[in-house]
Amino acid sequence: MNVVVGITGGIAAYKAVGVVRGLVLAGHDVHVVATEAALRFVGRPTLEAISRNPVHTELYEGVAEVRHVALGQRADLVVIAPATANTVAKLAAGIADDLLGNTVLASRAPLLIAPAMHTEMWEHPATRANTALLRERGVHLVGPVAGQLTGQDSGVGRMAEPDAIVAAATGLLAPRDLEGRRLLVTAGGTREPIDPVRFVGNRSSGRQGAAIALRAAARGAEVVLVAANLDIDPPQGVELVQVGTAAELERAAREAAGRADAIVMAAAVADYRPVEVAEDKIKKDETGDELELRLVRNPDILRGLADARAEGQIVVGFAAETERDRERQLELGRAKAARKGVDLLVLNRVGWHEGFATERNAITVLSGVGTIMAEAEGTKAEVADRILDLVAAALPPSASRG
Repeated sequence: MNVVVGITGGIAAYKAVGVVRGLVLAGHDVHVVATEAALRFVGRPTLEAISRNPVHTELYEGVAEVRHVALGQRADLVVIAPATANTVAKLAAGIADDLLGNTVLASRAPLLIAPAMHTEMWEHPATRANTALLRERGVHLVGPVAGQLTGQDSGVGRMAEPDAIVAAATGLLAPRDLEGRRLLVTAGGTREPIDPVRFVGNRSSGRQGAAIALRAAARGAEVVLVAANLDIDPPQGVELVQVGTAAELERAAREAAGRADAIVMAAAVADYRPVEVAEDKIKKDETGDELELRLVRNPDILRGLADARAEGQIVVGFAAETERDRERQLELGRAKAARKGVDLLVLNRVGWHEGFATERNAITVLSGVGTIMAEAEGTKAEVADRILDLVAAALPPSASRG
């Protein structure tokens, strides 16, 4: 999607870098329109490096292509962060004395603003009237929130955090094809304790599962995210259930599965756990140069959920393989899809430097009988949307489960 991010001249402009970065990582083509005052707070090179596009500031640049209206006409969404009190007033009055004002008036795309100003300015009757008028016109607001302001001041007027702004923006951009649906998503990697300080685990950060949960919520779904040891902040707008071990994940997933229209098992579940867990830290001087661990297989959570699924419920599994040969990788994926009894299997290659703890992924999605349904490569948000496209298409038209 084509997103215009307007940045105006407030101290919160430095946080707009995080908004731009979040939208780029979500797979959008981001064009920054900065006021002259904004560039006093954050530099053009930074914004161009993060957005991967030139920064636009001057009303009379690109006259031949009529840039003062072209940016707005091409936009699928316009975001202004921060939106100062002056900017809010100009938007309410329809003033277009700079490139950003012209861009807004020339656009028919949704407009999302993140106000940022001192508390007295936010609470002033003029600002209240202006924001009320903007809301009546269909403008979306996120924030402001209470917190530390410039200098020693604190109160309501702080710009919402970049993650919240990005979540609101992606929600406006997303198709609502999962409206009324309930999804269970698992993410992260389980950890099976050896003693109070050590565990058997894996390198999953939970980024892909968290991206699926976030994008599903943006597309209208009610989402339960069962998260095992996430290395990232959990996504907003979902019901979060935090677990540690495979046994805890199994209990939480079984509890949530009964009400789900679709289950997406993106978590990396440890295949084995220690037979015995030491009550105290195991000491090297007590074990010597070698330590033997006896492991027992964990329950097959995915197969259990697939076997117990209700009529019409979609179950999606994941298969992370280190196999480099493409045909052999597909062979392994098809075998797993059949063995687990899933409707869809997301196959991706992992290794020392790919798959885990990165912001990008490459996947092949197989049907339960091994047919290649889709392939996708990009940010984990983009990959999440491709997976959810298939889930939405596979869901029966019946109403969500009670």
